[in-house]
Amino acid sequence: MTRSPSTGPRRHLAAVAAGCAALLLLASACGGDGGGSDVDANVEGVDDGTTLTMWTRAATEAQSQALVDEYNATHENQVELTVIPTDDYQTRVGTAAGNQELPDMLSMDVVFAPRFTHAGAFADLTEYIDALDFADDLAPSHIEVATVDDRKYMVPHTLDLSVLFYNKDLYREAGLDPEQPPTTLAEFAEHARAVGELGDDTYGTFFGGNCGGCYVFTWWPSLWAEGAEVMNEDGTESLLASPEAQEVYQTWKGLVDDGAVAPGYEEETGTTWVSYFPEGNIGVMPMPSTMLGLMPEDMDIGVAPIPGLTGGESTFVGGDSIGISSNSENRNQAWDFIRWTLEDETQIQVLAQNADVMARPDLAENEYTQDDPRAVLMNQLVEVGRTPYSLNFGQTFNDPQGPWLPLVREAVFGSGDGLEDLNQAITDSLGS
Repeated sequence: MTRSPSTGPRRHLAAVAAGCAALLLLASACGGDGGGSDVDANVEGVDDGTTLTMWTRAATEAQSQALVDEYNATHENQVELTVIPTDDYQTRVGTAAGNQELPDMLSMDVVFAPRFTHAGAFADLTEYIDALDFADDLAPSHIEVATVDDRKYMVPHTLDLSVLFYNKDLYREAGLDPEQPPTTLAEFAEHARAVGELGDDTYGTFFGGNCGGCYVFTWWPSLWAEGAEVMNEDGTESLLASPEAQEVYQTWKGLVDDGAVAPGYEEETGTTWVSYFPEGNIGVMPMPSTMLGLMPEDMDIGVAPIPGLTGGESTFVGGDSIGISSNSENRNQAWDFIRWTLEDETQIQVLAQNADVMARPDLAENEYTQDDPRAVLMNQLVEVGRTPYSLNFGQTFNDPQGPWLPLVREAVFGSGDGLEDLNQAITDSLGS
């Protein structure tokens, strides 16, 4: 979702182009409809001492490493994990896919799953997944975006959701009820203004104003909660100049104009946007769920769903999905690891114990979350959250040179003129 400050635009665009070219070669070789399977599927998996290779991006290294370490300590198979810088990941995977040199397993940002599954990078796991007793309990949005023509190619691996964090101490100081978080976007703005009026370097909220991924992660849920869409079903047409979208932009623009946003928002590229709230001087802010375990112990923090314009709730279900590469010769052994990561005990003892959101919302209430309603809430939100679907998501919304950032910045920092033309540029990118 964010970019390293050392990654310049030219290098980033060249990397995307190289990765896409490799994917085109792979799609041509595989028919562009996902990787087939000529391996007899053992739906239970095989644990016979095989050495398996796996790639993950640096952004989710901690969760992947914890799962790999526990699996290696308890199984004959051994997984060798390679961690690749997040900004280089698409290029590395695209090049390896084009050369049929992918590892046995790879996890990737879920928003890129459609592009790689359609290109044939992953093996068809439908038979494996459908045999799971808990198949219907897996995070639905992760399954949906990695499904091609009713065939399933990936499962959820690590999850990160967007939720509202609010400082209960600042709420009390501002005369707000600390047990009543915002239930509409208008209430969110009211609460932010109330805290901002406290002064003394205290601010209502903050956001990454020069970070395309930050906007989609934290602002789109308000549209989904309202019943509005950000794209058409195929992910080829932008709906981001709709009346509902413009109301979201105007709400945040009002907070900017009123001085309720902490300084630095307009230049924030996403590298440090989550570092401000834990300092204790921001009232309410949408952020990743993974921040809960990183909050200072002496801060009284509340967590709430992101509300819509007039009510409702939603979340951006991010994180990584995992699949078996189409060139792997060890699919049954790789499935043994993947299946194990999704089982009750693994989800609870490895992920829930570490305050991570699980891939299975049916396990939301367990021994590690039962005393923290915030953790239960975040895990339950997986069922109502969304993951956007588009083959060209990265070049359109994450790339700082893409068309999404100019639209949202014009809406919030400019006059708001020309949104229809800017929205058309997004549609052009989605369909390219």
